[in-house]
Amino acid sequence: MKLKFNPVLLLGLLFPFSNCQNDNHSEIPHDTAFYIDYRSLDGKSDGIAVIELDPEAPNFGNISSKLELGVGVLPHHLYYNQNANKLYSTALGGSYLYQIKTEKDKNGQPILVAATPINTGENTVGENLFFTNDGRFFMTFMGGAGGPKDGSIGVFNANNNQLIKTIKAPIQDNPNKFIMYPHGISVNEEKGLMMVTSTIHPDLTTGMGNTTTLLDINTYELKETYQVADSKTDLSAPVEVLLLRGKFPQFALATTMLGGDIWIAPYNATTKKYDAFSKIFDGSTQGLGWTLEMYIDDNNRLYVSFADPGKVLVFDISNLPQLKLLKTLTADKGAHHMVFFKTKKGKDAVAVQNNLLNIPNLNSGTISVIEISTGKTLGTVDLRTKYGILPESIEGTNGPSSYMHH
Repeated sequence: MKLKFNPVLLLGLLFPFSNCQNDNHSEIPHDTAFYIDYRSLDGKSDGIAVIELDPEAPNFGNISSKLELGVGVLPHHLYYNQNANKLYSTALGGSYLYQIKTEKDKNGQPILVAATPINTGENTVGENLFFTNDGRFFMTFMGGAGGPKDGSIGVFNANNNQLIKTIKAPIQDNPNKFIMYPHGISVNEEKGLMMVTSTIHPDLTTGMGNTTTLLDINTYELKETYQVADSKTDLSAPVEVLLLRGKFPQFALATTMLGGDIWIAPYNATTKKYDAFSKIFDGSTQGLGWTLEMYIDDNNRLYVSFADPGKVLVFDISNLPQLKLLKTLTADKGAHHMVFFKTKKGKDAVAVQNNLLNIPNLNSGTISVIEISTGKTLGTVDLRTKYGILPESIEGTNGPSSYMHH
């Protein structure tokens, strides 16, 4: 979820990753239950589930509620809106975007009730969302209208989910300013800027990108397309981008899926754009590849997942553009999205969803629960073996389970 300083999280922000928890866990019995998007491995419906992820809980790893979306829907990313009172899931198939209705049972446990498809117009292959404070949300569509070098950004009314506008800028029209295969998205509302990545064609073979593009969030004008690669022919596939904002140093960060690296660009107050990107971390020097997600806590720590071989690296970003590696956490192959919480005994933990699009060797199908301070694996849920499903993404049931994500 792309978060700004959300009033829903005020209590949680006092303690990083506390997920707005109350010290008396009996008052909020689902603190350690999480939503997951999942794909079926046996031809059944894909969907969303509620799963317990506290290794100290007797029902650790158990699914308590499921909502089927349909065969081949491939739900992909879970997001809360700006006020954390609506839950959404993007999807690579089906209707591409759904609003999810949830309720609580008599014990306060979350239950998945229904999914309402949202009309995305001609836009296909739903990826990331970003909700802004002015009642809009932006969505990247890696498939665009379906062309070999397509891709688009949908602008929606967050109150009624209506599509307001589709932003398209084909590379064929302007090879210097374009939108193609957009996946990652981040917005700095104070600066009126949005950036999206150019990742890969949805079929994973037709084409790949190596750029990010900066846009004005009010005029939708493209301001610049940046190379995020070692050369024009280096198809690094930038996957996520994060425009740091608020109290954090004003830089743009990007991860490259096929490059396996982290890149950085400083904000330029004169041009009101970002300067060129440069590589700040080379994954290959550490035996790492397939760099994916970025999360930031309240103490200037950056958590980055590397799907190969399945690690989460924790960096200090206090002195950007210097990036200081603090620790490495071991997950499983396909390490991807994360949620942060306290166990019932008060341990600060991160749960890592280990699967990337069921790509061979990057699809463990597990969720690793790791104690942040020690790096110890507290528990692992094998969804492939236990349920015949693969987790696609993960989110909290009490609201966003991270401080800042994109």
